[in-house]
Amino acid sequence: MFQGSMTALITPFKDGKVDEEAFRSFVDWQIEEGTEAVIPCGTTGESPTLDHREHMMVTEICIDAVDGRVPVIAGTGSNSTKEAIDLTRHAKEAGAAAALVVTPYYNKPTQEGLYQHYKAINDAVDLPILIYNIPARSIVDMSVETMARLAELPNIVGVKDATSDLARPMLTRLAIGKDFCQISGEDATIVPFLAGGGAGCISVTANIAPRLCAELHKSWRGGDMPTVMDLQDRLIPLHEVMFCETSPGPVKYAALLLGKCNGEVRLPMCEISKTSKERVKHAMVGAGLLN
Repeated sequence: MFQGSMTALITPFKDGKVDEEAFRSFVDWQIEEGTEAVIPCGTTGESPTLDHREHMMVTEICIDAVDGRVPVIAGTGSNSTKEAIDLTRHAKEAGAAAALVVTPYYNKPTQEGLYQHYKAINDAVDLPILIYNIPARSIVDMSVETMARLAELPNIVGVKDATSDLARPMLTRLAIGKDFCQISGEDATIVPFLAGGGAGCISVTANIAPRLCAELHKSWRGGDMPTVMDLQDRLIPLHEVMFCETSPGPVKYAALLLGKCNGEVRLPMCEISKTSKERVKHAMVGAGLLN
């Protein structure tokens, strides 16, 4: 259903407010550079600090700016099932192609609680849903068995897997089948993830290197492994430095260096350190993004 390089979009801010002009321009640039789907209001988009009105507004702006050129997978997750249903319903009404729904954070639900959470969203809104499994941020890890149960529901179509467990895509494929859409949420492991049955990556790095990321995926699908490995070697230092501090601090600074936004983040996120800035700039020069 979804494949290739997909960008977990940053949300540009200006003086504390969403910078709509910069966001629209950024979305256009992403598509022009070869990005195959965009994801507003995810972790990289600082969704925890967007209020409900802003969250819906960012989704609507993104869908309008894309204008049908690529799929928009709207982040609609919450640790409140009711809130997740409301955001998913809004995404459908706004015209999103699918919803990305993170496992409930802080509540620490059981596997049965996870199943019932996603089932409630599935039953309430007729929209394709990607499970977003990211134990490092949500604390809970959805098991392959729970995911297989959910895959039997009509709207649960795939997963964004940010576990860094490279056995997971193979186990998931064996348990659910190859039609279940497996998307990586970890840039640095994308090549082995694709080899294990993955279809693409929802990427942080693609915010600043969309063309390189898109070329890697297209080369993979074309069987051009020398190009894949060359691109991986260029991108790995960039992938690493995007998490030298908590994301999206580093990628927001990198976007500033490219002139795509002013780099502003919202508390409790804050400006990255001078040392981290130097690391980000060095990696961007190495990847050919800056002179």
